Amino acid sequence: MLHVIKRPLVSEKNSLLSEQGYYAFEVDRKATKTDVKKAIEKAFRVKVEKVTTQVCRGRSKRTKIGVSKVRYWKKALVKLPEGEKISIFEGV
Repeated sequence: MLHVIKRPLVSEKNSLLSEQGYYAFEVDRKATKTDVKKAIEKAFRVKVEKVTTQVCRGRSKRTKIGVSKVRYWKKALVKLPEGEKISIFEGV
């Protein structure tokens, strides 16, 4: 269950969203919204109100040897009810 969440996504845009109760995570591409909800609730002991997901397209990346491809990945935006917070996003 905990292998669903790969890492939290920390950026300027996501820090503005966290003030509104939305938190962003990179998740396994095969994970469903229900899997993400259960994993977040278990890992951070919070109640999840809503989960939205999107598959982010892989892009080309230039290297010394030539061009390589970055894989597709899945992003999940998790909405928490008012008053709930995830501690790892605080102070970022």
